[in-house]
Amino acid sequence: MKIGVISDTHGLLRPEATERLVGADHIIHAGDIGSPEVIAGLRKLAPTTAIRGNVDRGEWAAAYPSTALVMLGGRRIYVLHNLKEIDLDPATSGIDVVVSCHSHQPKIESVGTVLYLNPGSAGPRRFRLPIALATLELGHNALQPHIHEVG
Repeated sequence: MKIGVISDTHGLLRPEATERLVGADHIIHAGDIGSPEVIAGLRKLAPTTAIRGNVDRGEWAAAYPSTALVMLGGRRIYVLHNLKEIDLDPATSGIDVVVSCHSHQPKIESVGTVLYLNPGSAGPRRFRLPIALATLELGHNALQPHIHEVG
């Protein structure tokens, strides 16, 4: 199962990002969506789970939770915008993957049995950070995360 992971679009859904997400079985947006049109565009590609980030304000954003727990391919994926605000222990909670962003810095890290995935920012460039997103292949015995620069 292929999962597309995107964050910090800040209202900009780049054509390069949508091209990279074609063929995903599910898409996760980890906040700072910026506008409802971003999620509408992602939902044209695959079922999409989205949470709100710190810049998501207004009536449209109220429909999105601040965290989500998603079951995909037999794996438990916990999604929040800012990892510094996590309020649970993923390992003891049976979580396989924690998806977060906020920092705009893509990162893949394993801590014990938990994979931490930060797809980076796919929206407007910030400082000298790359414009990126991630994919996550969910296999029976392995998780295969990949960061993709798209800008």
